[in-house]
Amino acid sequence: MRSSPATTWDRLARLYDLQLWLERPALDRAAALADVASGERLLDVATGTGALLRRLADRPVRPAEAVGVDASPAMLARARPLPGGWDLAEADARALPFADATFDAVTAAYLLHTLDLPARGAVLTECRRVLRPDGRLVTVTVSQPRSRVGARLAGPIISLARRSSGTLAGLRPLDPRSEIEAAGFTVERAVAVRGAAYPSLCVLARVAP
Repeated sequence: MRSSPATTWDRLARLYDLQLWLERPALDRAAALADVASGERLLDVATGTGALLRRLADRPVRPAEAVGVDASPAMLARARPLPGGWDLAEADARALPFADATFDAVTAAYLLHTLDLPARGAVLTECRRVLRPDGRLVTVTVSQPRSRVGARLAGPIISLARRSSGTLAGLRPLDPRSEIEAAGFTVERAVAVRGAAYPSLCVLARVAP
């Protein structure tokens, strides 16, 4: 679920994968941070066309069971085949259709910064609910460029993105650590991903005792 209607993402679905090369370095880092063992269950929230699931499937050790959920049926329809035991489902991230303590790990890549504050809180609360005790959450959000030149060049775009409720909201920088902790997690690690990718922040958190 993103702040803009699912129909907006339905219209963009056929073009979405064209920009995945920009996300790939951060997705790879997120997959490494999740570090899902073969006997664990994983949920990928706002999976889109399944890009993060594909990165997880390419790792030497991958979960036996994984589910990707997204509010856009058109995005899900463009996902490539997944390993046996993995599945996709249409769902609103604010009301996940799973029982409490179902998953060992939850990932949410390039989602939180597209949502307003109440929606982010609802999503993080749901992520915590479906995680088992000591379960892990990995998020990926767009981050602010650190270099002076990068910040100057990105400034006008970021200004527009902050006022947008559509797809441009996908470029709003967000450091979600304080909100993640407020939702009942302990942040263990935060990694900035630079280079050819979108400037991104990967966060690993664990359900607080």
